[in-house]
Amino acid sequence: MSLSRLFLTDFRNHADASLDVAPGFVLLSGPNGAGKTNILEAVSLLTPGRGLRRAPLSEMARQDGEGGFAVAARLDDGTDIGTGTLSTAPERRRVRINGAPASVNALSERLSVLWLTPAMDRLFTDSAGARRRFLDRLVLALEPGHARHSARYEAAMRARNKLIAEPDGADPAWLQALEAGMAEHGEPLAAARRRTVDALAAAIAASPDGEFPRAGLSLEGGDEGDLAAALKANRGRDAAAGRATAGPHRQDLVVTHLEKSQAAALGSTGEQKALLIGTILAHADLVTERRGQPPILLLDEVAAHLDPDRRTALFERLAGRGQVWMTATESGLFVGIGDATRFRVERGVHAA
Repeated sequence: MSLSRLFLTDFRNHADASLDVAPGFVLLSGPNGAGKTNILEAVSLLTPGRGLRRAPLSEMARQDGEGGFAVAARLDDGTDIGTGTLSTAPERRRVRINGAPASVNALSERLSVLWLTPAMDRLFTDSAGARRRFLDRLVLALEPGHARHSARYEAAMRARNKLIAEPDGADPAWLQALEAGMAEHGEPLAAARRRTVDALAAAIAASPDGEFPRAGLSLEGGDEGDLAAALKANRGRDAAAGRATAGPHRQDLVVTHLEKSQAAALGSTGEQKALLIGTILAHADLVTERRGQPPILLLDEVAAHLDPDRRTALFERLAGRGQVWMTATESGLFVGIGDATRFRVERGVHAA
């Protein structure tokens, strides 16, 4: 599935923008600060989650606007989807599908969207939480129901953390209900992550050598077995720590450079970038195989950080793989790409 048109209203620096796009490459060029990444962020909001910047919704509304924003799109099958906020409720996200109100999680049934941004270059040296969020985006593209389990697990965990911190002690019945909720959603959450890691690791290992090195993937932590029982046994320790010390929120994605048999975090900046790109490309192939359609890829300033050989290899790998949105400060960085929808972003969005 891909977009055929994207509409932005009071989103970031775009007061009113409309982009007609085709399947394949969608190339955005223009100076820093013109709003190229804002357009990618808008597309990323057409799936569950907080988008590629993970920013508060209130920050997405245009500063000189009325306080709310809207992002809408028409898919190539004619479906209309949209999301946004009202000025009266700047942190309440609203979703519509074909004009009717819908849940945020319903978006994952329509589109799968993956992205790479410059901030993700340090993923392998970042926190375990950052790698879990990256992994959850990969899982969501394969299993749309993952968003519901993730949201409900997090809600139950936050409520339990608050409850065990009460100085007069927690209500045992309420605590047990919250722990049952964490187990109900946490166990399928962890299982979905493992299925994705195992499938992706196998796909990468079987892939041929090329310009992008192969990554070894594994998942550590979160092996509590009966999660409800583990949470009950840990109540005293969790009360002292102020948080749950068992559960899938403690899982970590471990990445290695297969050819070098070394942790990805020990590689050079260029090697880490190449490992990340190779992983995303392999995952896009896996999504295409499993869901029968490729995901939309959002690649922010990726070409600028690759040497010419890897840039050419990337363009060749991406050709014919569904809709790929890319940004660059100079259109010359897109040399080698043939047919594409091209825009110049500078004081507005203009066909290039």
